[in-house]
Amino acid sequence: MIKKDLPRRMDRASAEQLAIECLGFLAGDGERLSAFLAQTGLDPSSLRSAASSPGFLPGVLDHVAGDENLLLAFAADSGRDPASIGRARDLLGGPPVWSP
Repeated sequence: MIKKDLPRRMDRASAEQLAIECLGFLAGDGERLSAFLAQTGLDPSSLRSAASSPGFLPGVLDHVAGDENLLLAFAADSGRDPASIGRARDLLGGPPVWSP
């Protein structure tokens, strides 16, 4: 199913929603989630508390955008333009939290 992509000019809520979709995509596959946890230094028990920190959602977007295969897989799965990840990350601002 193809979803309507976020507009080129998205608001903060739309950017956060996209990051949450990315997290759901990662959580939907054990290997993807394991790679995310390994890169961030989180474990499943600390994931929920980390999710409330200000840099978490930008970090999710950094993780997805930092791996072209993962980015393209998310785009194909969600029907989103891969560039929407970068737009959302820019909107959420701040320096990258987790670098690949």
